[in-house]
Amino acid sequence: MVKVFVSGCFDVLHSGHIRFFEEASQYGDLYVSIGSDKTVEELKHRKTLYNELERLYMVSSIRFVHHAFIAQGSGKLDFLNELKEIHPDVFFVNADGDSPEKRKAVEDLGVRYIVSNRIPKDLLPVRSTTAIRNVLQK
Repeated sequence: MVKVFVSGCFDVLHSGHIRFFEEASQYGDLYVSIGSDKTVEELKHRKTLYNELERLYMVSSIRFVHHAFIAQGSGKLDFLNELKEIHPDVFFVNADGDSPEKRKAVEDLGVRYIVSNRIPKDLLPVRSTTAIRNVLQK
């Protein structure tokens, strides 16, 4: 079976994340790397809303996810060790998570790199954690 790999914080879980998992899973079995609390704090300069174990529980419970785990590395490429262990066929990323550094690291391992267009499911609104946080802060 084809293995598909995604990574992210998934702190404020929303319909956009679910759609992202659904879209990625269309390519094969989905493996989800979740940023540790330490990594999220370093990258986002804030505490997580849900700790890493709670985020792992929620993401693991989603039917599109074959296997989820907490990344052991740090920084924007915190998932590299797990990527090397799992040997996925595809690395799937949203446009806002795309970067030349990430693309190069993934493609250097011989993994196909696919950027999603972030298309909401049916008539659902486009969701992002940043937009949700902005609404909550008003």
